[in-house]
Amino acid sequence: MKASELRGKDVAALEKEVTDLLKAHFGLRMQKATQQLTNHTVLGKTRRDIARAKTILNEKKGAAK
Repeated sequence: MKASELRGKDVAALEKEVTDLLKAHFGLRMQKATQQLTNHTVLGKTRRDIARAKTILNEKKGAAK
């Protein structure tokens, strides 16, 4: 997900996005543990998406104060 897409969302939507990404990342880690994951690059992409969403969420929360 691009940062420009995330910046268009409000705080509640960003929090939901972070929780959804964390659940997806957990599922991918379980697939890796059971050797069902074929594309390992998706783990890194999901981790970076989580970091990107958390960064923008913190920026928005800081601007609201």
